[in-house]
Amino acid sequence: MARYINAVCRLCRREQEKLFLKGTKCITEKCPITKRAYAPGQHGQNKLKLSNYGLQLREKQKVKRMYGVLERQFRKYFAIASKSKGVTGKILLQLLERRLDNAVFRLGWALSRAQARQMVGHGFIRVNSRRVNISSFLVKASDVIQVIPRDKAREWIRQNMEITKDRGVAAWLESDPKEFKASVARLPEKEDIQQPIEEQLIVELYSK
Repeated sequence: MARYINAVCRLCRREQEKLFLKGTKCITEKCPITKRAYAPGQHGQNKLKLSNYGLQLREKQKVKRMYGVLERQFRKYFAIASKSKGVTGKILLQLLERRLDNAVFRLGWALSRAQARQMVGHGFIRVNSRRVNISSFLVKASDVIQVIPRDKAREWIRQNMEITKDRGVAAWLESDPKEFKASVARLPEKEDIQQPIEEQLIVELYSK
């Protein structure tokens, strides 16, 4: 599966917002956006007034980069959301939040979504007692997520949970850290996403 392999700190600087793509580095003084709070590149420090299209594009790029999704897959999520009953923008965010790699990240088992994707890809995670190695797998209400009974995997996740304990667990997930297990209490809502997202701008962009 295709993925972004270049410097991710440039993405945060481009959006001028912390997307927490580098785990613990994002909350230290080493975070590049705290040192250079302007877009990368030769003209990064120039202040530009964005058009409506520019605002819509930037919001879409921010959400894509935050969840580690490329354009083709993001369009598929939007197509599913637009065909579903309900508010398209909220359903789109719900689909992104329900990704297995995001659920692992929200549980505090991984320092970043990229690391969570690595855990899933290596087969460290089970859903309803079945090993799942597809990061885009969508969890649903009452699903049980757990770490495989392997000392190396559990020690890695134990260390991560200690580092991320102040971040907390998303409200739509119920965690049992001693058993390395969690359950999906309900489907996520926009209010569960800690970062500000204007999903209506994305809907307007794709509706043109």
